[in-house]
Amino acid sequence: MPESNAHRPPILQLSLKNKAQLYAAYMPFILNGGLFLKTSRPVRLGDEVFVMVQLPDEPEKISIAGRVAWVSPQGCQGGKPAGIGVGFTANEVNAALRSKIETMLAGQTESGRPTDTL
Repeated sequence: MPESNAHRPPILQLSLKNKAQLYAAYMPFILNGGLFLKTSRPVRLGDEVFVMVQLPDEPEKISIAGRVAWVSPQGCQGGKPAGIGVGFTANEVNAALRSKIETMLAGQTESGRPTDTL
């Protein structure tokens, strides 16, 4: 009998072309860090997902595992885009990604500029 895809976590793509996009997507307020992905894909809070992340000026994509920690529906107030926030699962790959992101943003996470989430 063929294996069902019903329980496989979705694989999502996130390509961040510059530091402004990275700043808008990064969610430092989530335990272990996280990223916001603009998507209309139906997911629920707590769903496990995999994300292929392309950081600015990085040649390789990084595959991360996480859980949906935030859902912004279509028509969200404040003109925020529809999408999901993915909280990083605690592991070495995700910790290295968080460190790399925070180095790239070097102090900008406390700037108070608007992001795609808050």
